[in-house]
Amino acid sequence: MTTTRRQFLSVAAAGAATAIAGAPRPALAQQYPAQDIHFIGAFPPGSGSDVLVRYYAEKIRPIANRTIVVEAKSGAGGNISMSYVARSKPDGYTIYVHAGSAVAANMWLYKQPPFPDAGKALQIAATLNRQPFMMVVDAKSPYQSVADVTKAMKEKGTKATYATAAPTATVMGELYKAATGVQAVEVVYKNAIDSLNDQLAGTIDYAMCDPVYSAAQQREGRLRILGVSTGQRLAANPAWPTMAEQGVPMDLTGWFAAMVPQGTPRPIVDQINRWFNEVTAQPETRQFLNNAGGDPWISTPDEGQARLLHDVAAWQDYMRIAKIEPQG
Repeated sequence: MTTTRRQFLSVAAAGAATAIAGAPRPALAQQYPAQDIHFIGAFPPGSGSDVLVRYYAEKIRPIANRTIVVEAKSGAGGNISMSYVARSKPDGYTIYVHAGSAVAANMWLYKQPPFPDAGKALQIAATLNRQPFMMVVDAKSPYQSVADVTKAMKEKGTKATYATAAPTATVMGELYKAATGVQAVEVVYKNAIDSLNDQLAGTIDYAMCDPVYSAAQQREGRLRILGVSTGQRLAANPAWPTMAEQGVPMDLTGWFAAMVPQGTPRPIVDQINRWFNEVTAQPETRQFLNNAGGDPWISTPDEGQARLLHDVAAWQDYMRIAKIEPQG
C-alpha cells in the first residue's frame, strides 16, 4: 500500500468517524412519551392532594398526547407512594405528584423512612406551587383568632383535641403547642375530609390542614381559617394572617412537585419540566392554585432539587424545635 493510499484511507476513516459523531442521535425527549403515563398520588381520591394531582393530569394529557393514569397509593404519611415511585423504572412513565416538603419531613418523622436519603431516591422534575398549612375551626365556633383558640384550649388542658392528616400538619401542631403551652391531643386522620364531621360535631376543637381542603371548606361556610404556617402572607390570600403575626413563631412552607426516580434520563426530566411549567404558567392554573390557597412556583429541575435538599436539612431542625420523636 502506497503512502498516498494510506493517507487517503486514514483521512476517509477520520471523516466517517466525524460524520457519525455529528449525525443526529435519537433524542430521548422526542421519543418520549411512547406509552401511558402514571401520576402517583399519596392520598385517597377526594383529598386536597388528589384534587391537585388530577388537575395537572387533565391539563397535561393533551400536551403529552398520552393517557394520564392517576393512582392513589395512600398510607404511612406518603411513605408507601414514595417507596413505590423511587423503586419504579426511571423512564419517565411514573411521576410522583406530591408535596416535596412532605417527602423531606418524612425523613425525620419516621425511624425507618422508605429511603435514608430522599435526594438520592427522587429527582424533582418540576415544582408547582408554594402553600401554607392552616389552623381551622368550625365556622360556628366563637373563635375568631389564634389567641381565642389558645385561651380556650388552655382551659380544657389535656381534654382539648385537634386533627391532622399530613406530616406538615403534625409539625405545625407541635410548634403551636410548644409556643403556647397548649396540651391538646393530636388525632391523626387518613385525610383531612375525614375529620370534618368530628370537627363540626365538636369532638375535635381545631385542626391543622392543607390549604386545598381548608380553603374549600371556608368557601362552603363550614370552617374558618385563623392562621397560616408560612412566615409571610402569600399573594393568593393576603387577608389570611400568619401564625407568626399572632404570636406563634413558625415558617412552614409546603410545596408540591412532580418527582421521578433518580436515574431518569435528563432529557426526559426536562420534558416533564416543560409540561408542568406550561400548565402552571396558564392563568387558569394560577386561579386554581390561588383558590387552593397557594401561589404558583415555576422552577428548573436543579432549583427544585436544591429546595428538596434544603428542606431535608430544615425539617431536622423543625423536629427538634417541636420535640417530636420519630415514629416507629
